[in-house]
Formats: sequence, structure tokens, C-alpha cells
Amino acid sequence: MRHGRRTGAGWGARWGRLLGGRLGARFGWLWGAYGTSALGTWLAFGAFPLIAVQVLGAGPAEVAALSSAGAAVGAAVAVPLGPWVEFRRKRPVLIAMDLVRFAALLTIPAAYALGVLTFLQLLLVSVVVAAGDITFRAASGAYLKTLLPAEDLLVAHARFESTAWTTTIIGPPLGGVAIGLLGPVATVVADAVSYLLSALGIRAMGGQEPPPEPRKAARMRAGDLLDGWRYILADAMLRPLFLNTAVFNGLVMAVQPLLAVLMLGRLGFAPWQYGLAFAVPSIGGLLGARLARPLATRFGQRRVLIAAGSTRALWPLGLVFLGPGTGGLLLVMGVEFGLIFCCAVFNPVSATYRLERTASDRVARTLSAWAVSTKASTALLTAVWGVLGGLLGPRTAIGLAGVLLLATPLLLPRRSHIP
Repeated sequence: MRHGRRTGAGWGARWGRLLGGRLGARFGWLWGAYGTSALGTWLAFGAFPLIAVQVLGAGPAEVAALSSAGAAVGAAVAVPLGPWVEFRRKRPVLIAMDLVRFAALLTIPAAYALGVLTFLQLLLVSVVVAAGDITFRAASGAYLKTLLPAEDLLVAHARFESTAWTTTIIGPPLGGVAIGLLGPVATVVADAVSYLLSALGIRAMGGQEPPPEPRKAARMRAGDLLDGWRYILADAMLRPLFLNTAVFNGLVMAVQPLLAVLMLGRLGFAPWQYGLAFAVPSIGGLLGARLARPLATRFGQRRVLIAAGSTRALWPLGLVFLGPGTGGLLLVMGVEFGLIFCCAVFNPVSATYRLERTASDRVARTLSAWAVSTKASTALLTAVWGVLGGLLGPRTAIGLAGVLLLATPLLLPRRSHIP
């Protein structure tokens, strides 16, 4: 039995080293777990709305509520979890969040099989998954800072970014095939299993984790819930970066439903063309992620952060000129390619600097507050732009968002605040 354990541990270490390379076996397992759960998420992309429509007969208002309210309530639920995570070992939290999401998602096929699935259950599961996502990200960022030296953080974030775009390219087409053959509930099962595999991978990492900082107060107080935001807003670098991220991400995501209405409705694009318009440009994400570290090494984090953060704001306005036919399809692809490329360069550099800038005993609270705010701003702006799209028309609302995005570079940190 002991020999078997040593053999299993040795195999696990070799597999981790194969994945992690020079960053080590433990990072390899963390990276593999991230890729597995990300692929599961993209396989099930759009599954909840499809189940709501096809199985439960939900209307447009209910589908919109499932997408926006689920994320918003999930973000609110995650607010107290950031301070809670801060004073606990992070690896058990990562495993727990994976298992919570696994269990929550499995209730969907179970209820479907029993004929008792309801819209309320879909909404509750989306809330649990959203809260679990935020908590997992906060804990994983704090854990990564203890796992790797500062000089390797940009390499790690670039690998995560590259993996995110790879799964974006692969997942939705495979999920679409699975939905066509087996139905949307099957992809929910695949998503649930991906979280279980992620938990097993993180469990296989082994090693010792440094103990968390002891809590000064015996119990968490109401004011502690705002610690992450207080820390961000008090920092001359984090504050503008935080505001830029929340506004930029919110505006970019707010126009996506309007773009779908414009392309699939008035301009007459087929669903496969709509999917192609966003799948192909994701290759720009792979290129940008690969270039992030070389560019930062050559020009410095400051220049790359400001240059990529500024140029990414230029692209969305081009969607105003979208027309029908092949020309319109190529225009969307070009705009999305440029946008995704710039974001893929910006994101790893931004995440690395944010992690380096944040004190070790504040990482979980800061990342949790960051993620909560980003999800909340996206939900709010999506709702607002939905109203504007109804009042002004989708093209005008898309153009308004594009004009406002041109101002977001003003929210980036000043050059004097970045090394």
C-alpha cells in the first residue's frame, strides 16, 4: 500500500512537472485544474438559457433575468466570502468551491430526470455558481502569490490567459455539437464533472501552504465586508485600474446582446455566421497572451499596460458601421480580433501588477471586491443598454457605448504610478 501511494505521488509529480514546466509541478496541477473547469464552462455556454426556453418554456424577460440577475445576486452573495477566505488556507477553499459548484450543477440533470426542474432552481444554481466563481478566483489569486516568486507571476497569468482563449475557441463548438446530439442538460453534466476534475487536480498538488495571517478581531464585523474596496480605493495605482476595468468590461459586455439582435435580426446573419464572427477572432487572444510577457520585458509593465489599455478602447466603435453580407462579417471579425488581442496583452500584465501591488494579507479581499464590482457593473450596464437599445435602436446604443469606451483610457493609472 505504501509503495502504491509513493507510485501515485510520483506519477502525480511527473504529470505536474510536465504541465508546469519551469514553474513547477504544483503550478502545473493548478493550471491543469483551471483549464479543465474553463473548458467545462465553455462547453455549457448558453445551456441555461436553452434549458429555460426549450424545457421550461421561459420567455425573453425570464431568460434575461437568468443571465443578469443570477450574476448580480451571486456577486452579492460573494461579498462576505472575500474576508472569510482571507484568514483561511486557500487550497481547501479552492477544492470546496469546486465541489460546491459540482454539486449545484448536478441538481439540474437530477431534477430534469425526475421531471421536477423549475426556473427558480435554474436561477438559484446560477447564483451559487456565480458566487463560487468569484470566491474561487479570489482564493486562487492569493494562493498563486504564495506559490510562485514575483518574477514568475506574469508567466503564470499569461498561461491562464492563453488557456482561457483556447477553451473559448474549442468549447462552444463542441458544446453546440453535444447540445444538438444530447440536449443542453448533457453539457451541464460535463460542466459539473469539470469542477470535480478540477478539485481532484488541486487535491493532487500536495505540498505545504503557508498559514494565513491571524484575524485581529475574534469575529467578522459588518465593516470588514468593505475592506477590499477600502484597500483598492486608497491605493493610487489600484483605484484607477479598478475603475477602468469595471467600466470597460461593463460597456463591452453590455453591447453583446444588442449586437446579437442586430446581426441575427435586422442584418440577417445565420446563427453559424454569428458564432464564427466571435470564434475566429479568439485566435487574437492566443497571440496576445503569448506576447504579453515579451512585450512587458522589453518595454516595461507601465508602457504595455497603458498602450494595450488605451488601444483596446478604440475597436468597439467600429461596430457602428456593421452591414449585411460578407463585408459585415469581416468587419465584426476584424473589430473583435483587435479588441481581443489588446485585451489578451492587457489582462495578464494588469493581473500581475495588481497581485504584486496588493499586500499578501489583503489579496483575497481585494480580488473578491474586484470581481464582485466587475460582475455588478456588467449586470447594471447590460440592463441599461438593453433599455437604450429599445429606445434608440441597437446600432445607436452600440455607437454610444463605443464613444464612451474611447474615454476609458483616462481612467488608467498615470505613468508616474507604475514602475
